Amino acid sequence: MKLFAGIDGGQSSTIAVVADEHKTILGRGVAGPCDHIGQAPDSPRFARALEGAIAAALVDAKLPADSEFEAIVAGISGYEGVIHGLAPLLRARRVSYVHDARIAHAGAFELRDGIVVIAGTGSVAYGRDVRGNETTVGGWGFLFGDEGSAFVIARDALASAMHSEDAGRSSELVGAAQRFFELPSLRTVARGFYTGVIDRKTLASFAKPVVVAAQAGDPEAGSVTLHAAHALGALAATCASRLGIAGAIEVALCGGMFESDWFRARATEQIGLVLPEAQVVPSHTDPAGGALLLAYKEGADI
Repeated sequence: MKLFAGIDGGQSSTIAVVADEHKTILGRGVAGPCDHIGQAPDSPRFARALEGAIAAALVDAKLPADSEFEAIVAGISGYEGVIHGLAPLLRARRVSYVHDARIAHAGAFELRDGIVVIAGTGSVAYGRDVRGNETTVGGWGFLFGDEGSAFVIARDALASAMHSEDAGRSSELVGAAQRFFELPSLRTVARGFYTGVIDRKTLASFAKPVVVAAQAGDPEAGSVTLHAAHALGALAATCASRLGIAGAIEVALCGGMFESDWFRARATEQIGLVLPEAQVVPSHTDPAGGALLLAYKEGADI
């Protein structure tokens, strides 16, 4: 039996899927985040995440831990051709690393043309046209971009609440933040993030109660989430413009922010405003599955 694997290496978790040559999924595994932000050059986090996800998938598949693969493709958050930290030891005839937007696109469209907009902890858009031209928009990280992402929604909601507190205005988000982080004040929330007590993943998780508050009619949360949905629409529009697409195009939405049907609907509305002929479609499979499709393609070239 020949084995193939796809890995989705994100800022919150790493997911691996293992399958045979007949494209039958045999097992899935999950490990920790694999991003390099804040890590030393010799950090083992990247290696442990990929190795751990594959090991867990092999356990789930009831396969030996030392199983060999024909090809493994790993989509890595923000990957630009360089591995930061220790390299993982993966038993495969061919191992390829790509930007995580590419595997999300492959999973969404089964290697066809279209635009995928990703909003998880971070955000990015990736497009491919019928001629094979491709472009990436956004994905600049939490300091320089990530508009519409969970981190930016959480950050903007907290900033809005902090400004409201400074001005002496009431804000439902103040109490929501104190309850979520289990801290007595917004200043302790800010201090917790700056000192590392609250990490980026945890801060980004506050986006979920912000969306819930917006859905319930809170105007402050509503403003933050509308701005985020508008930003994601702008990513899709810029991607289409870069590819020279002025007419019909399929757009898929991928990432944890779209687990909320309400927020997905807001983003879909904004995409419709900037790309009137676009059709928002469901993804065929998840990013890990997209990485697996690319692994089959890599295996065919061996």
